[in-house]
Amino acid sequence: MMQFLAKAGLATLLVVGTVAGVTAPASAQVDVYIGSGRPPPPPGYYRPPPPDYNRPPPRGRGCDPRLAEDIARDYGFRRARVVDVTPRRVMVEGWTRRGADEISFANARGCPVLRR
Repeated sequence: MMQFLAKAGLATLLVVGTVAGVTAPASAQVDVYIGSGRPPPPPGYYRPPPPDYNRPPPRGRGCDPRLAEDIARDYGFRRARVVDVTPRRVMVEGWTRRGADEISFANARGCPVLRR
């Protein structure tokens, strides 16, 4: 009889442990809120957009140095880098098949080539 009670007690402990293990995660997912559940936003959170919100960004007027480097790569320059930017031109240096070389672009939209 003692063995039967021991086995029944062990089975009861296994069942209780399994039920407790299953219900604990489920109970952790239940949240009860009274009211909105969130703190109010800080002052100034709801403010109107700036006056130029719908205006497109200003366009660049000159030659973008990154565009000048990309165009120089199209002309066969390797490791092209901008070395000088003046109001009239953008100088790019790099390596070609003949060795170190430079190319200059007009400081205007589209970066037209001045000389190679």
